[in-house]
Amino acid sequence: MPVVAFFTGAMTSVLTEPAIAPQASEGIASSSASKAWAKAFEQPAQPFESQTLRVIEGAIPAELKGAFYQNGAARFSRGAASIGHWFDGDGAILAVHFAEGQARACYRYVATEGYCAESEAGEFVKGGYGMLSPQPWIRRLGSPLTQAVKNVANTSVLALPDRLLALWEAAPPHSLDLETLETLGLDDLGSLKPSQGYSAHPKQDPKTGEIFNFGIEAGPVTRLHLYRSDRTGQIRQQKAYKLDGVPLIHDMVLAGRYLVFCISPVRLKLLPALLQLRSFSDCLDWQPGKGTEIWIFDCDTLERVSRNTAPPWFQWHFANGSVEQGEILLQLVRYPDFRSNEILANVPTGLLADDLGGELWQLRIDPKTAQLKEQICLYGQTCEFPVVMPGEVGQQPSHIYFDAHRPDVDTAGELFAALAQLDMRSGEVVRFDLGAHAYINSPVCLPSALGHSAGWVMTLMFDGERNCCELLIFEAEAIEQGAIARLALPEVIPFGFHGTWAS
Repeated sequence: MPVVAFFTGAMTSVLTEPAIAPQASEGIASSSASKAWAKAFEQPAQPFESQTLRVIEGAIPAELKGAFYQNGAARFSRGAASIGHWFDGDGAILAVHFAEGQARACYRYVATEGYCAESEAGEFVKGGYGMLSPQPWIRRLGSPLTQAVKNVANTSVLALPDRLLALWEAAPPHSLDLETLETLGLDDLGSLKPSQGYSAHPKQDPKTGEIFNFGIEAGPVTRLHLYRSDRTGQIRQQKAYKLDGVPLIHDMVLAGRYLVFCISPVRLKLLPALLQLRSFSDCLDWQPGKGTEIWIFDCDTLERVSRNTAPPWFQWHFANGSVEQGEILLQLVRYPDFRSNEILANVPTGLLADDLGGELWQLRIDPKTAQLKEQICLYGQTCEFPVVMPGEVGQQPSHIYFDAHRPDVDTAGELFAALAQLDMRSGEVVRFDLGAHAYINSPVCLPSALGHSAGWVMTLMFDGERNCCELLIFEAEAIEQGAIARLALPEVIPFGFHGTWAS
């Protein structure tokens, strides 16, 4: 059985415990007061121009040359009105450029059409994932649904050779300058239509540099679009497949020569959505009787190889995929239902109703039939944002890194405060605790260019007591030893969603 080694920020205790723990009980009440992380959301994030970051502790590895980018929701109110869901916040990008043992950072909002219009008006103009447009209902009804919802460009980033893409899955991405983060405008990548989505979770083949992604196009017939792009981001091939209703598909996985989708039984209630009577989030319905559909595609042709139906589950994120002995292995954070969506809506308030309940699992699938042959729980405690080293995408990973909870705390109503590493060879899990009132963002893996080490893991930390943010750098195979460098950020960066590293 896997073991978990736990290390505190002050390096004062070590313990081992079973990796598989009981799930939190149903109906745990939320805290009577907001948690410390709520301070990160109290004010709109303040952008800042390029400046050198102060090293609080340790040293930046001299080998680090490149840029760390992090995207996330950063503005949560206009006037007296607040957003309806954490996912509705306007996107802002942090860029940290490393060279010669130093780091320079800048932070800017993505100047989307909606952000600019609302900045000028001083109030919300459009709706979002979890909120309706403030316009009177009859005016909302007269406008297309796609125009009533703001592209917040807040979910992830993709670094291309000549530009940075700010991603939001329901529409084409925005292009930004790699250095200054100036918004250059919407990017159709050569062939995207305005109605086509472009997911926030593209997968880049480390061997060929090709980029695979997908998007949903909702309409009288809802379609799943598959995209195959070259390393510059230009779409060179695409295919479309009809979907049953309008499902929520947030991520997919590259596994060897296959693209794999697990389409959970979440469907959009079309009538209230089209009439704009309720928000998208409120119109999403958990329908477990449909089961979770597994679709498998060939990377070279984008043709569907197989499809099948498995018992229901939901996932936001995959860790990775690979082909072993002719079968597909997938790692993902799996949820028993869709309750996490409602819980995550309230993150900016500092009050969460329950534990999220997602655990790290591995699935074994026959690619010829899409039959689910085996399911193994790799980490039986709540976790999220699993990642692997870029060079291992689509291949068997040596380690998986993810956000986890501190031990001995009531996880109901808590955000993540520990960085975890699962060794896929031994099954051992180690975690580094950031300490009380300190919280972690999603990790980003970066390889060692010179091969002197296994690489590094970076993540942002928010300290609720000091009300400040730091960028932490860990040795990839020694996270239990703590950060080898802590860099002070000049402003508070609200908890983000996803980041990347560009060499």
